[in-house]
Amino acid sequence: MTSLRTLLEDEDVRSISRRYFISNGFDGTLTSIGIVVGAYLSGVTDGFTVFTIGLGAAVGLGTSGVWSVWEIERAEKQAELLRIERAMLTDLQDTSLEQRRAGARKVNAVASGIGPLIGIILPLVPFLAHEALFSLLEATVVAVGIGVTVLFTFGAYLGSISKQNWIVAGIRMGLAGVVVAVLNLFLPG
Repeated sequence: MTSLRTLLEDEDVRSISRRYFISNGFDGTLTSIGIVVGAYLSGVTDGFTVFTIGLGAAVGLGTSGVWSVWEIERAEKQAELLRIERAMLTDLQDTSLEQRRAGARKVNAVASGIGPLIGIILPLVPFLAHEALFSLLEATVVAVGIGVTVLFTFGAYLGSISKQNWIVAGIRMGLAGVVVAVLNLFLPG
């Protein structure tokens, strides 16, 4: 069985996991911003209600992330293994190569599921402090700010690993959160 450390030393495993984590974290963060702005504009009066609605989205997107990547990577890794078997004219079942591919699939699926959990739950935290620290409007504004910060962090990280200007990359990603918040202002409701 391949150790987690060995799997994480593999650049291909890290690269694929990073893509799933950031992509699904991006989706989760934008979903969270949409939820908090939509809840405020719809007249939801309780911060805990906003939090639990967001938690439901986190469960849905987190499950989707794990499940879809598990199935996608299972199929892709199996197809890749079959190509290698054909080229080598041998069966690679129960080999270290097959075990590494199965381990990589698990790492990719977990990364895919964690991204949206972080992206959704962090912006929702101000709603747990509703009444004690924030009005609903303040909690919404702080939540959007946290969401934009999470998106900026994702972009800055991607910029740094690709040797781009991390500030510009962060601003580009963070801007998506502002766009979602503004678009929600113009939705009927």
